[in-house]
Amino acid sequence: MTIDKPAVVVTGVSTGIGEDAVRALIADGWFVFGSVRREEDAARLAERFGADFAPLLFDVTDVEAIGRAAQEVERRLEGATLAGLVNNAGVAFPGPLLHQPLDEFRRQFEINLFGQLAVIQAFAPLLGARAARREPPGRIVQMSSVAGSLASPFLGAYAASKFALEGFSDALRRELMVFGIDVIILEPGVIRTAIWDKAERADFDRYDATVYGRGARKIQAFAVEQGKNGPPPELVSNAILRALKEKRPPARIVVVARYFFDYLLPRLFPTRVLDWIIARRYGFLQPMEAHHDR
Repeated sequence: MTIDKPAVVVTGVSTGIGEDAVRALIADGWFVFGSVRREEDAARLAERFGADFAPLLFDVTDVEAIGRAAQEVERRLEGATLAGLVNNAGVAFPGPLLHQPLDEFRRQFEINLFGQLAVIQAFAPLLGARAARREPPGRIVQMSSVAGSLASPFLGAYAASKFALEGFSDALRRELMVFGIDVIILEPGVIRTAIWDKAERADFDRYDATVYGRGARKIQAFAVEQGKNGPPPELVSNAILRALKEKRPPARIVVVARYFFDYLLPRLFPTRVLDWIIARRYGFLQPMEAHHDR
């Protein structure tokens, strides 16, 4: 079946922000290729979204599967150019850095960083990174986070992956100017999705015997409360549409409910002051009696 509308690839669409992005894009007149890892999710989403959706089955850490998906998209496009790639797939592995297993830290980067680059390398030719093309080049939308510029305790691995994602996205945007392909970074804050149910069930037992046990429980409770009361995923979907459609979108789009309180204010504090505020809130301040003259 010939695709007669702009086509976009969105990774990680089985739930949450990714699934809502598919809804919003189709409603706006796009054809969406959406990646999932399980066949049952592919079948469910295909039934929900109908003829304007095509599932792609791959994990972003599986380079061969990504390549096969890119070939399938190329076949369906019949020589046309892909209008957009939304790199949405990602995970968060919480834990104190002194005790977090190195394999888990590496896994965080495999998914949130290396996987993103693997997807870009596979789909970039379809976006217009090739000598001959019939249509204007597409755009790449990178799903970062407010944690991509401000790190929180117990989210060091996640923040590090997002800091790195933003760095390579800036470099990529400048490199792809030769093809006319733009790269836009989205920085969502806390969004109300099912991921917070997983956060509530996160296993922090392994840290209970450390100095961080009590603080970890406080942060977990705070994060779950914020998540369940956060803005809906439609806020991010609207930002994705803006990034793909606006004539000259900003290089970064912050997606928060209250820009001043949720994004700007923490960045106005000097770093040491913010360190103290966070440490005091979660009980990380060293007792005064522990200090001594040297």
